[in-house]
Amino acid sequence: MKKNKPRILVIHGPNLNLLGKRETSLYGSTTFAKLNQLLKKEAEKLKLSLQTFQSNSEGQIVNKINSSLGKIDLIIINPAAYTHTSVAIRDALLAVEIPSIEVHISNIFKREEFRKQSLISDVAIGIISGLGIHSYILALEAARKVLTK
Repeated sequence: MKKNKPRILVIHGPNLNLLGKRETSLYGSTTFAKLNQLLKKEAEKLKLSLQTFQSNSEGQIVNKINSSLGKIDLIIINPAAYTHTSVAIRDALLAVEIPSIEVHISNIFKREEFRKQSLISDVAIGIISGLGIHSYILALEAARKVLTK
């Protein structure tokens, strides 16, 4: 009997669709499309089933989290600006009880004071921040490890 691959959902928050075009000194030159290609390739290597989702809308992110119940084994989320403001995304992650890993391309703790507060970190099983797009790759590796213990 063939065992199913662990199912991972990567949620990209607001403005991440502009990767490679906006604030490249902070976020690098890798485009959003290239990032998703890299994630897909890495997921295949790790034998993970991967879905990606991006929205600039808090409500759409909440809906995506809610609709993942029973369909996804772990969520990797870069809430972007919603990290610091969204009780709704936090509550959605708590409600579905799907383990999550919070990811940030930049080191939020080396930025403006308001960015140092995350409403997501304490409901996530871990946070990876400040390693560029490699933060996402590390999150996939961590997801694999968590789901195959």
